[in-house]
Amino acid sequence: MRRLPGFAQLPLTFLTGRPHTGQRPLRLTPTVHLVTATVSVAAGLAATGVGLALSGWWLALLLPGWASTLHGARNLRMMVFHQCAHRNMWARKRPDQILGKIVAGVLMVQHFERYSAEHVADHHALHHMTLRDPTVQAFLVSLRLRPGMTRRQMWRRVLGRLASPVFHARFLWARIRSYSHAASRTERAVTATGYATVAALATVAHAWPLVLVGWVLPMTVFFQISNTLRLCVKHTFPAPWQTQRRGKGYFASLTNAIFIGEPAPASSLRGGAAVRAWARWWTRMLLVHFPSRYLVLTGDTVCHDFHHRRPMSRDWANYIFARQADIDGGHRGWPPYREIWGLIPAINLVLDSLAEADPDEFDPQRLAETSDRELFAAFDD
Repeated sequence: MRRLPGFAQLPLTFLTGRPHTGQRPLRLTPTVHLVTATVSVAAGLAATGVGLALSGWWLALLLPGWASTLHGARNLRMMVFHQCAHRNMWARKRPDQILGKIVAGVLMVQHFERYSAEHVADHHALHHMTLRDPTVQAFLVSLRLRPGMTRRQMWRRVLGRLASPVFHARFLWARIRSYSHAASRTERAVTATGYATVAALATVAHAWPLVLVGWVLPMTVFFQISNTLRLCVKHTFPAPWQTQRRGKGYFASLTNAIFIGEPAPASSLRGGAAVRAWARWWTRMLLVHFPSRYLVLTGDTVCHDFHHRRPMSRDWANYIFARQADIDGGHRGWPPYREIWGLIPAINLVLDSLAEADPDEFDPQRLAETSDRELFAAFDD
């Protein structure tokens, strides 16, 4: 893609998740990510509101409105809330805690304090990708995937879940319970008051269509579809022959970077062949790769391997360039980074690893023996 003009290179870097050789880093801050995510949600609601108000052909604004709202919400969840849970948003305990609780209440995801404790203890420690890990529990409990299933069987089950109203209803109920179950009485009261205020304002302003179409729909069905697809690329399952379950080499083997995009057409193409090749490339970049990045692999998901190597890196906000800097610096005691290109290939990699995993080790009947966390929380990512 270096063949494209210079002005396209930075957008391509953020689309793919990978800088080109020698590219100058763009310095971002945690606050920039918070502001851009919030603005994205606001812009999405505004676009949806305009579309509903003007109707007719203006209803086409619902698509970019939903996309912008979902993108901002997923960035709030996957970067801001996540870094707050590590006490690494601004590296200030109280502000990180307050922001994390606000995001949890607004998005209705697992309560901040409980998520922080379980995420650090069960996902970033020796229990990573074991039955105690919420990621593993989500595969086994929420999606009902099992070792020994074929890739086709797993895809059918995942797609069936995504199309199931029952799945989405249970998912939403799980989110509500995972928040309210651990929230204090004061937190529940504040959250309920906030939602009641929105409902009252929507009633007075006759804005219920905007609330339901512009917020509830993307925050339930669309949010949960993005959540599920993102879950399916997070980590590969350990192979049965991996008996040594410690050390940096083992933990690095469970996470890959997931880059988005594909090579631009060869410069040797001429005439109609060049036109067809470029048409195909632009079509795939705009209709396949961009939605994958913007709606599913949001934020630093593409460089999630860097986070698992450097979970407390203060340079997390510059995840693309921070990962590359770690590579250029020799990745300090860790094995070489690994990558895979494309959302579907990344999902296939994870599903294949589960298919080959030890069925006794990942037997859902053993969950009660290994974890006391409520299984409804396994829906959350």
